[in-house]
Amino acid sequence: MPTEDRATGPAPGALLLCRSDPASVAPAARLLREPMVLTPAGRPWSVLVPEGRPWLDGGEPVDRVLTGWAAALAVGAPWPVLALWWDTDRAGYTLAAGFRRPVGYVWLANGTPAGEDEAMHTFATRLGLDPVLDMQELDRLTEPAAEADARARLHGLLTVLTRAGVTLPTGLVPGEPADRLCAAARTRPDAQEIEWPVRQPAPPTRRATATGRHRPASWLPWAGTEKARVLALAQVAAGLPLTAWGLRRRSGGWLAAGLLLLAHGTLGLLYDLGRPRD
Repeated sequence: MPTEDRATGPAPGALLLCRSDPASVAPAARLLREPMVLTPAGRPWSVLVPEGRPWLDGGEPVDRVLTGWAAALAVGAPWPVLALWWDTDRAGYTLAAGFRRPVGYVWLANGTPAGEDEAMHTFATRLGLDPVLDMQELDRLTEPAAEADARARLHGLLTVLTRAGVTLPTGLVPGEPADRLCAAARTRPDAQEIEWPVRQPAPPTRRATATGRHRPASWLPWAGTEKARVLALAQVAAGLPLTAWGLRRRSGGWLAAGLLLLAHGTLGLLYDLGRPRD
């Protein structure tokens, strides 16, 4: 790679790898309310390719955006989410799994490690990677290497992940800008567009119309509706700070309210993710 490219680093972009099939990932991805392309990325992995509006139009740091997205997708889901991101100065990853604190690692554009070694060990443990062979290769990514820039570091990470089933489709190359990644993903016959708002379904049948008279039922976790999914995510989002507030203030009332919201929201998300698709 030319010297000037190594100095400036790749254009901003990102990929979200979810260890589940697209049918389970799609409902959770829609709750992010961001346009993305979803396609399989090996068994049992899927990859979400975002258009990148928050960091291209809004000027938000790509790593901060991806960390939030990964955490939101992983909350209440039975599968982990791995965010790969890069910009002109750095590149790295964030792994989110359930309610556990996300873990990540960063490299500077020239490949200099800028993370904690312990984070790489936690990463391997949470993904169930081989503690000897895989960990040896991951440890090399935390050591200085003059010939490896940030893009090469991400490729090295993906090489390890291939043994965990990850197979990125052709054209989805870390270091490429978001528009090229989306264009490559859309060429696949199994790609899905993740849009918000969701397109309106077909007109309801007479039976569905009669059932719909009881409007509150459409918000219940077992309703399987868009309203139920939105409410579940909102409950989780509200429950997290309330629980933290209750713990910090040692307030049993706030803690109980937060835990109740988290439990109900998580129930809704888990039900929706496990519900059979047509």
